[in-house]
Amino acid sequence: MVPPPSTPPPNPQQIQQFLSSVLSQRGPSALPYTEDTKWLIRQHLLTLISHYPSLEPKTATFTHNDGRSVNLLQADGTIPMPFQGVTYNIPIIIWLMESYPRHPPVVYVNPTRDMIIKRPHPCVTPSGYGQPPPRLASTAAGYPPSPYGRVQLPQPPQHSTSQTEDAAEVYQRNAVNKLVEMVHGDIIGMRKAREVEMEGLFSAQAVLRRREEEINKGLKEMQDEKEGLEQQLQIVLMNSDVLDGWIRDNEGKTKNLGKHNVDVDEAFHCVDVLSKQMLDCTAADLAIEDVVYSLDKAVQEGAVPFDQYLRNVRLLSREQFFHRATAAKVRAAQMQAQVASMSARLHHYMT
Repeated sequence: MVPPPSTPPPNPQQIQQFLSSVLSQRGPSALPYTEDTKWLIRQHLLTLISHYPSLEPKTATFTHNDGRSVNLLQADGTIPMPFQGVTYNIPIIIWLMESYPRHPPVVYVNPTRDMIIKRPHPCVTPSGYGQPPPRLASTAAGYPPSPYGRVQLPQPPQHSTSQTEDAAEVYQRNAVNKLVEMVHGDIIGMRKAREVEMEGLFSAQAVLRRREEEINKGLKEMQDEKEGLEQQLQIVLMNSDVLDGWIRDNEGKTKNLGKHNVDVDEAFHCVDVLSKQMLDCTAADLAIEDVVYSLDKAVQEGAVPFDQYLRNVRLLSREQFFHRATAAKVRAAQMQAQVASMSARLHHYMT
């Protein structure tokens, strides 16, 4: 005999929440029951627990004879069995198979270490599998009728053998169960319709997000282009200021061109030392280039001996090299000065 459990039975509300949670799961972890029977299974288990509070619904792995393993619902605990005036608590496990409620559940006796199963037993195999005889295959008292007709469960202890159910109560309970099944079917249909609607909304949301990314990308490109145009505008404005200043400085010189003969060498003046040095180096480089070209013509015509031609070209090339090197250094210095001037002007326009 197994003593009654010392811990209080689970709260009925917690049991309802547990069954609603496991029966509403989707995906790989969903229980293998059909959608149109899950609500009926929930009602059957709740009614069973109300009559046998010592039973507790659980989920566990059941292994079939062919080796397949599946996650199923079970009612695990003890049921009272009166024998010769003494009530014994028999530990059992009630498995709800995949085909439930079209087929009855599978009941196993789960004996403790100090219990043994009598052999041969007419109702229980040595492995604990329960095989109720035909005379016990009656509907459990207060248990909701199921499609397979009869539930193989032990009868709860009866206080009076003459107690019978009223026909009106049975009819009312059957009507309520039928109404619950209809409502459950409507809920399943509504849920499927809402799932299709949600899929459409998710697709529209994905399209809108893709368009949002494209718009943001185009907006960023236009902002970058705007910044580049603003920078070019600043450069144009600075160059315009420079040209305006040069025109103002040289406007009076054009009026005197008709009155006096203008010296070509004095027509242009360098603004600074670097410009003067660049002008001298460039003029010397071009002059040496002209001299070398003239020597090439002279040596071809035989007017200059070849050895004298080589000596003069070597001297001129050496001098031209120094002028070009000096011009490169002056050009770098001018570029650095121009960058500094543009930076100062840009700072002036920004402020």
